[in-house]
Amino acid sequence: MTSSKTISILTAVHAPAAHHLHEAYKSLLAQELPEGWDWQWVVQEDGETEDVHPHVPDDARVSFGQGRAGRAAMARMLGLARARGEVIKVLDADDQLPLGALARDIAALEGRADIGWVTSRVLDLLPDGSTAGFEGDPPAGELARGSVLDYWRTHDFRASVHPATLAVRRELLLAVGGWMALPASEDTGLLLALSAVSAGWFNAETGLLYRKWPGQVTSDATHTDPTEREARMAVIAERAAALAATGWTYSPAAGV
Repeated sequence: MTSSKTISILTAVHAPAAHHLHEAYKSLLAQELPEGWDWQWVVQEDGETEDVHPHVPDDARVSFGQGRAGRAAMARMLGLARARGEVIKVLDADDQLPLGALARDIAALEGRADIGWVTSRVLDLLPDGSTAGFEGDPPAGELARGSVLDYWRTHDFRASVHPATLAVRRELLLAVGGWMALPASEDTGLLLALSAVSAGWFNAETGLLYRKWPGQVTSDATHTDPTEREARMAVIAERAAALAATGWTYSPAAGV
């Protein structure tokens, strides 16, 4: 029997992180989805090297593509062209999904037609294999429209939920223009745009193992350069404010 619905997991990858793909794939294989659902893994290389494809699994559910290097936002947008799912799930190449993560995302979106996107609790995955959590997660359940954006504005541009855990209805992702064309924080820009126009959901069970390692993009000194950070935060804030000012509230055309 062919599954009638698909969740597309979208992974942007560059050569230094390609060796982590096999662990991300193992975490996908361990997922159990609700009846009538299947997953597709869209792996998009940020660049056109010969270093990534050897690490991509030989699986009919996996779609691999390449394109001109332009960092994660551009790679994800190019990969989105091959994603066929009603729901788009982000998974960075060096991260892993805990058991049940996809099923919980789907359940939240199927359970509430007015919910446009879902995030989850995160655990850092440390080099020795141990994990570390965070304090200050919001209560499980609905994230009212604008609540994540308001928190970000008043907490030194730090969101109350992690954008790397995002699952979003495809039509809403396209409606807000996808990931921002920024060298970093492109996923935060998307999250805040979503918050500006739609209610979301927070799953208190762990939805992502976020790998901490020296080669990750966010460990680079340029990521915290104050001049660039100020520019990123300014344009993210302006985009979200402009969306909120339209008064438009997302209403799904049809449930997933």
